[in-house]
Amino acid sequence: MTDDVRNIVLGVVAAGISAAIGWLARTHLWRRRLRRKQAFFGMPGNSECVLVVNREAGRDGSVHRFDVFALLELSALIKDCGAHAQIIWHDIAQQGFGERTEFCVGGPVSNRRMAAHLHSMLPGVTMNTDAEPGPDQGSFQIGSERYRMEPGTTEYVLLARLTSGQESRPVFLFCGQRAITNQAATRYLARHHEKLARKHGNGSFVLLLKVVNSQAYGPDVVELVEDVTRQAQAAQPGPRASHRAASS
Repeated sequence: MTDDVRNIVLGVVAAGISAAIGWLARTHLWRRRLRRKQAFFGMPGNSECVLVVNREAGRDGSVHRFDVFALLELSALIKDCGAHAQIIWHDIAQQGFGERTEFCVGGPVSNRRMAAHLHSMLPGVTMNTDAEPGPDQGSFQIGSERYRMEPGTTEYVLLARLTSGQESRPVFLFCGQRAITNQAATRYLARHHEKLARKHGNGSFVLLLKVVNSQAYGPDVVELVEDVTRQAQAAQPGPRASHRAASS
């Protein structure tokens, strides 16, 4: 074997070894990211989760198109984790907390299970559910702060990950002032779940997000207003009837 042939063979072997090492490294990183993602969402491979769907106000048996888009955003996350989803209506959802990962979409008016979650797990949050038009319609009261919406211009949505213990599966809440804000929150979660996992680990958090100029930008422009975990989990003084914010 001449020196030229030997060099060619050695070069091919070295390239093959480098490619194999690179493939193994990429596979290791991909698997590690997948395990972290599965841990954050509480969805190991072949596990089951549940999507709790609301009903559009005034239309029996239908789901608002923006809530459908929100479910599509979540379906992509579930598929990436190798899990399986069951979709159920909010008024027939009777599973316990933490048995399966749950994604609950919609405000307390259209989603009874959301209303139950807010009441039992986020006592510091109230939402004005008055059907009569007014400046406080749909507003959030979180602790001592009120967040009013300007439809199409400034709207708010709560994104929460709640757990009851180390072994329990999380519940994710997407509670917005309008349906488009629910989609905005699911998209925010899809884009920032790695950052949220690094910051919060597998613990609970409640984030208040602001959707900016949805009439022009849809659900794409979202700003983090504040981490309101402490305020949301602290009980408010006085009655909390009907999830209606008290007058200023």
